[in-house]
Amino acid sequence: MAALRSTSIDASDFMPLREEGAPPCAGCGDAEGLAFKFSYAYQPIVDLATRTVFAHEALVRGPAGESAGSVLAQVNDQNRYRFDQACRVKAIKGAAQLGLRELLSINFLPNAIYKPEVCIRTTLEAARANGFPLDRIIFEATEGERISDGPWLADVMREYKRCGFLTAIDDFGAGFAGLTLLADFQPDLIKLDMALIRDIDRHPARQAIVRHLMRLCADLGIRVIGEGVETCAERDFLHDAGVRLMQGYLFSRPAFQARGTIDPASWTA
Repeated sequence: MAALRSTSIDASDFMPLREEGAPPCAGCGDAEGLAFKFSYAYQPIVDLATRTVFAHEALVRGPAGESAGSVLAQVNDQNRYRFDQACRVKAIKGAAQLGLRELLSINFLPNAIYKPEVCIRTTLEAARANGFPLDRIIFEATEGERISDGPWLADVMREYKRCGFLTAIDDFGAGFAGLTLLADFQPDLIKLDMALIRDIDRHPARQAIVRHLMRLCADLGIRVIGEGVETCAERDFLHDAGVRLMQGYLFSRPAFQARGTIDPASWTA
């Protein structure tokens, strides 16, 4: 299976960011322009083979740690773009303030993007301002969100990869694109939907699907993350199936405005 690339890419390589005639980006990353406030929790993604933290996923929370749903319920067609841009800035700034040295995984809203090379500018500026290397940022497209134009999403992901970011498809197997999206674009990572993972040790059909997906991803050079791992039995099946990257309550719950702490007992096979 192909290793994730490691290159020395800096946001300054893409400056200046403004193009003649492009829409202004001033304030795009300013959460104060929204009618609501939000913050972040960070949850580790672990590498079971090395017993280390592989990455931290930035997860939206309310300003006092309220659920992501309480925040996302306030997102609409009018504020979706500004919210998506503000999310990137807050996630990167928070990770830098916490001194996270591992990869940072950020969810983005594909339907909030109108032109990838323009919409990425705020992210590049935030990475530069906070001294966060671009090749330590993963952008996760939520495959469960209804995407009417799969090739458009593939184009967005290609632009992100061109800029030096890692790319991932979140909730793989839960949405509307699935294998068709993989035919158009091969991300660095896919995250198996937790509905596939839940009680997988007792579901032969789910086991067969995951084993076949592992072979497919190996052929395509894509690494796989098992998401929503909550039990030792789920962990053990995934490990036996070749999944070494995992995320879930078994290892650590999301930590509000902090780095998650791994339970040492969670490593034991």
